[in-house]
Amino acid sequence: MIQQGEDESLELKTSFSKEVIETIVAFSNTRGGRIVLGCNDAREIVGISVSDESVQHWINEVKQSTQPAVFPSFDKIKIDDKTVIVIQVDEFPLKPISFKNRYFCRRENSNHPLSVDEISEMRHISLNYSFDAFAVDTEFDELDKAALNLFEKRLNESGRYISSGDLKTDFEKIGLIHKKQLTRAAQLLFGTHHTAVHIGRFKSRDTIIDDMVVRSPLLLATEEIMNFIKRNIMLSYHFTGELKREERWQYPLQALRELLLNAIVHKDYTNPTDVIIKIFDDSIEFSNPGHLLKGLTIKDLLTDNYLPYHRNKLLAEAFYLTGDIEKYGTGFIRLRNWLKEYPTLDYQLADFDSMWRITLSVNETNEDVVDVPENIREMEENRVTDRVTDRVTDRVTDRVTDRVTDNQLKILDIIGEKPHLSSKELSLIIGISAVKIRTNLSKLKAKGVIERIGTGKNGYWKIFEEKDTKNLEDIVKDVPEIVEKSGMKSGMKSGMKSGTKSGMKKTIDKVFLLIQNDNTISISEISISLSVSRSAIQKHISKLKAKGLIERIGAGKNGYWNIITKKE
Repeated sequence: MIQQGEDESLELKTSFSKEVIETIVAFSNTRGGRIVLGCNDAREIVGISVSDESVQHWINEVKQSTQPAVFPSFDKIKIDDKTVIVIQVDEFPLKPISFKNRYFCRRENSNHPLSVDEISEMRHISLNYSFDAFAVDTEFDELDKAALNLFEKRLNESGRYISSGDLKTDFEKIGLIHKKQLTRAAQLLFGTHHTAVHIGRFKSRDTIIDDMVVRSPLLLATEEIMNFIKRNIMLSYHFTGELKREERWQYPLQALRELLLNAIVHKDYTNPTDVIIKIFDDSIEFSNPGHLLKGLTIKDLLTDNYLPYHRNKLLAEAFYLTGDIEKYGTGFIRLRNWLKEYPTLDYQLADFDSMWRITLSVNETNEDVVDVPENIREMEENRVTDRVTDRVTDRVTDRVTDRVTDNQLKILDIIGEKPHLSSKELSLIIGISAVKIRTNLSKLKAKGVIERIGTGKNGYWKIFEEKDTKNLEDIVKDVPEIVEKSGMKSGMKSGMKSGTKSGMKKTIDKVFLLIQNDNTISISEISISLSVSRSAIQKHISKLKAKGLIERIGAGKNGYWNIITKKE
């Protein structure tokens, strides 16, 4: 290559300079090419001394001084014990590229500035091409094998494409290979690229508690990102009549996946900004470079008859064939249908100059319900006996003189274990608005049941306790609807003996059934599922062990429950 000398696709330089960036722009506006640093005009390899930090600085300089930003690859190569840098530049589909408002193209072995007419013509021609349809200098064998296998598997499962049996042939039919060269779409889906998805978990607008940058092939990146999202949003459990556990996420997962794929497929890949996903306690935002196309407006997207436009046609085709998306402009229609099952959620759309954002958030106008991390309402009637008796067992001396509502009992149960929780955190756990939480806390303070010790983040709740046990009957008397549902008798003077044992037996049976159904379930998950304190669950576990019904094998996340026998 070097011995052939400089031509339309090769430039030799001894070091990095502004002239190198001009050549990068010229190659981008023509047919691509290579620049070799560490070689003189006489085709002699003189070598170059450079650190990884310097190479990264050059990459950043190219990105910041070109418009649209260009991302050539920089590779270190050893030739005769001397280091050279090979800069690979691909032809840019949306031309022209500029360097400090100056435009160049490559003619023979020189960079030539473009006239106004040439700039206009180049722009006009380039508009006939989709960014992801242009050829790149990547070989099929360089693509990620795991991504290729996943793509082939999903093609077969979706039923939207009949495979030829040869993936390379399928690429040609789909358009991922054009004229025997891989397209940009293939590189993004299966190869090494310079784009990323930056995702973070925020406690507040300026406080990040977890984040990740994903640069994997896009087909694999979607799974990595969805796993991160699931680790950082709330999960609740519902129980059927057979005590089978059903999961309910804070947001519908189908909607989150649709929004993620929308950001990836419609991203303006000429913009160096990453796709950005921000997860907050009560909202999640998806932002990606690229405004709405061809006059499409937010108002249009709120209707059911808007016309879809695809910025990256091959990416859209690939994700359609794998069954991940539809191509008929139904994304927002399906999003609205999914959200019907989540009446506490709203979505907001925003189109900025060069960014597009969609946000899912808790509907703050709903005073009665907010998103619930552990759904207590679902099994309310079936679990009421256990909640009351376990609460009495753990805290029989609670001082309650006036009528106590079920929500107030929930508050007492939770702050008894976690006294530092805020009103907002209690709101999310119990499933009512923060306003109603504060109202209930005020009533409990007025009754002399609780008090707040300290202020701010260092403050905590204190529950007053008495030594006598007469309050059991007071609780039963003051909550008639709970008594009626649980079957307790108002005249039970020995309620702590009879009622509690009956309730504990019922709870211990449920604990055993849960372990039978899922031998990896944790004590915390059982506690959440049954709305019973951890300490009460631990007592039931100890009894099941003592009876020889269960044993714990291993410890921590790798441990599991072993069912030994079932005694008659």
